[in-house]
Amino acid sequence: MSRLPVRLQPAWPILKRAHRLLSVLAGVLFRPLARLFGARGLPHTATVRSAATAEGEPDAVILHPAGPAEVLDRGPAQGDPPRHWVFERGRRAEVPARYTLEVRDGRLVGDFGATVTPGGVLDYQTSGYFGLDGWREHPLFLQPRLPAVEHLDGTVLSLTTRGTANNYYHFLYDALARYGTFEETHPGEKPDAVVVPHQTGYQRQLLELARIPGPYVQPRPDRTFSADRLLVPSTPNQDLDAPRSATRWLRERLPATGRDDTPRRLYLSRGQTPYTRIYVQEPELWPRLERRGFVMLDPGSLSVQEQIDVFHGAEVIVAPHGAALTNITFCSPGVRVLEMFAGSYVHLGLWTIAEAVGDVRYRYLVGAGAGRPGRAMTGIVDDVDIPVARVEAALEELLDAP
Repeated sequence: MSRLPVRLQPAWPILKRAHRLLSVLAGVLFRPLARLFGARGLPHTATVRSAATAEGEPDAVILHPAGPAEVLDRGPAQGDPPRHWVFERGRRAEVPARYTLEVRDGRLVGDFGATVTPGGVLDYQTSGYFGLDGWREHPLFLQPRLPAVEHLDGTVLSLTTRGTANNYYHFLYDALARYGTFEETHPGEKPDAVVVPHQTGYQRQLLELARIPGPYVQPRPDRTFSADRLLVPSTPNQDLDAPRSATRWLRERLPATGRDDTPRRLYLSRGQTPYTRIYVQEPELWPRLERRGFVMLDPGSLSVQEQIDVFHGAEVIVAPHGAALTNITFCSPGVRVLEMFAGSYVHLGLWTIAEAVGDVRYRYLVGAGAGRPGRAMTGIVDDVDIPVARVEAALEELLDAP
């Protein structure tokens, strides 16, 4: 979800394009000045692959291999309209092999956790950001120098990356799950500090439930952390593929407690504030769902363990697209999920989780107004406007599916 104020949310697509262009132009101007600013100097160049980073600075950078690459063949996804191009494009994916990058005297920039080597190289593979066409568009180039540097002694583990500061989905898959990669490459090692968002209740609960020890350091947009030894696990979920290795680690590390008193049919509400991906016809739909035995739920009002237990016990879930559906990670085999989208923003991230979990009856329902196939999905905050009759028909098909 964009961080813009509600009144500016409709302008998000234009502002995003401007942001990318400004990053490119500013980088051209500021990168040549890097040596003037010492430790705060911008990276003067970048590598696309971490292997190239290690090859370029063998005395300072080591790539520790972990699990193998994953080839994911999925779908086709079931839904209306059939074979929507977003899901068709996501049917096959190749996730690179996992690894942890070790950087002596490394720098970790901003709350997006960009990795910079002592030689002034941006490791782009571990420093990805949303919607970029290449490293030159990275937002760290918007300023003439890096944020103020704070040194952290000893070995520092980074679990921060784009989106993890304020989004449940990204925190779970792009921060927490990467600890599993660190455990693969450095079994039994305890770092002196872990840079990871931990200001919200759900972040602290997840860190505790996953048994990730501190001390924790909060990433900040106005701070660059330098470390004697920086460890950065790879980020295999950059394309929202929900690698099976990450999904499996989360399910094993965050088990349900075995409760049997949770509701079996869930409707996840996003409220009624415009431009927050609400389902517009919710007041009309809800009484009909209630008669079918559904319970309306705001997962954010529950503790993380309660969310895990509720989704583990669910048999049917209906919801507009949102991060709360990340909890299908914890569902039991046979669960049925209906996800609703605005035509201007269809997102495959929850379907890929369903595919990774396995034996999930997933269906999507897309509202009117979709652009031509292949066009960028820029309506990230658009509300979901779908006639109730279509939702009920899709639900009937889902419930009747074998």
